[in-house]
Amino acid sequence: MNTVSSEPELAEPYLLGWLSSVGLDVDYIRAERNTLYYRGEDGNEIPVLDFAGGYGSLILGHNHPEITGYAQELLAAGTPIHAQFSRHPYANDVALALTRILQRELATEDNFHAIFANTGAEAVEAAIKHAELDRGLRVAALREELAADLAAAREAVAAGAAVAPYAFGLVGAPTQEGPTGFEALAAAASRHNEEQLGRAPVFLTLEGGFHGKLVGSVQLTHNEGYRAPFSTLAAPARFVPAGDPEALKAAVEDQRGTVFAFTVENGTVTVTERNAPVFCAFVLEPIQGEGGIHVLTREFAQAIQRITDEVDCPVIVDEVQSGMGRSGDFLASAATGLRADYYALAKSLGGGIAKTSVMLTRQSRYRPEFELVHSSTFAKDAFSTLIAKRVLELLEADGGAAYATIRDRGEALGRALEAVRADYPDQVEEIRGRGLMQGLEFRDQSASGSAAIREAAPLLGYTIAGYLMREHRLRTFPTASSVNTLRFEPSLYLTDEEIGRLETALRAVCELFRAQDGAGLTGVAEAA
Repeated sequence: MNTVSSEPELAEPYLLGWLSSVGLDVDYIRAERNTLYYRGEDGNEIPVLDFAGGYGSLILGHNHPEITGYAQELLAAGTPIHAQFSRHPYANDVALALTRILQRELATEDNFHAIFANTGAEAVEAAIKHAELDRGLRVAALREELAADLAAAREAVAAGAAVAPYAFGLVGAPTQEGPTGFEALAAAASRHNEEQLGRAPVFLTLEGGFHGKLVGSVQLTHNEGYRAPFSTLAAPARFVPAGDPEALKAAVEDQRGTVFAFTVENGTVTVTERNAPVFCAFVLEPIQGEGGIHVLTREFAQAIQRITDEVDCPVIVDEVQSGMGRSGDFLASAATGLRADYYALAKSLGGGIAKTSVMLTRQSRYRPEFELVHSSTFAKDAFSTLIAKRVLELLEADGGAAYATIRDRGEALGRALEAVRADYPDQVEEIRGRGLMQGLEFRDQSASGSAAIREAAPLLGYTIAGYLMREHRLRTFPTASSVNTLRFEPSLYLTDEEIGRLETALRAVCELFRAQDGAGLTGVAEAA
């Protein structure tokens, strides 16, 4: 499948060697729709049916002719790529188009401000940074408000116009009335308030989630193998079991902070507790991609909305993989009723050729100061934003016909996967997903009668992927944090014939497991 070179391999050689060990080190030379091609030993092109779909980046398929043709026009016209710090009307066109779509999907009149980036992880990082900037500004405003209220109360007590409570229950609180007692109370409350306002930000996120591998986003990624080596670089997140409202409520109560505010009412100083802005954000995927294609339920989404609203914790919805129509709706989260403060979009936004992403912030949460402290050399350029606009036009054309197609093709794909599960319940654990983002989880094979299959069990999905490539010319991968789950994320041009090929291949895998045929799975004869 590959040309042997005498030159040293310097571009991620360890990863390449591992891919070679499972038969996935293929050198592709051409692509269209759901097909990739590599050159065989005889020089002829060999087609491979692609269900990986660029990890969800190809809702319009490889090299969509209208997208590639438009890209060629833009380049031929000398479209400026690097014109930073200037007017970008094409970027605003995309922001407006996305706002109109979100307004429809979320049944809201709110506008959404756009910060462009290059990758999904960068869009998530931008949302995290904005949320922390917002939290910091809220902390500063609250600190000033508390100080002003305290000064007003102190003045009233000193003038004899108000009396202060005592034995308030704070460490260092007064046990006597009058100005002396008030100052002891004020000092105790001020110490407590500073401790709360000076706390590190609290991030909440879901077990099984994946939000990228950059310094900030990796702290929100549940897979410890990705996160642990870099855990000292940023604030850690509190992981909550998906689908468990009581666990979420307990996590919020455990991390919750309050401050003491002073007011003067009817000649008495009153001290009340208020929520401190300790929560930076709750970050989630409406369909967990790398966690095994788990769909957020409407019930849990509503619990998230209710609990986060109570403590003014912003919600960041990571639609990097599930968005852009892949679920059958432009936003997968829209079907849950969840209304977030931030949305991260990427992957298919670039039409399969442009590397672009965007972080959208609800206007009521937006801080314009963020534009002065966050930027990117390559983001918001004319080429990528014009391509993104054309992608949105294709998805929205004919009253959103693309979304109906995605739902139809997703239902057909789901029926095929369920048929495999029905015939092989001993080998298939579960089918999950929505639209053209679906997963099939195989049962654990660590007790197989085949030594080769037992050895493959810890990374089972990759061995299956190697078999599908070798024997069926079919390309897919397991989800990164649930390696027994194969992902299927083809384009909306998925045909019945392609679905049939996948079903045949998956049935063949199940037969190998039933027969405990390690040689058939791995392509290597087992020792006697």
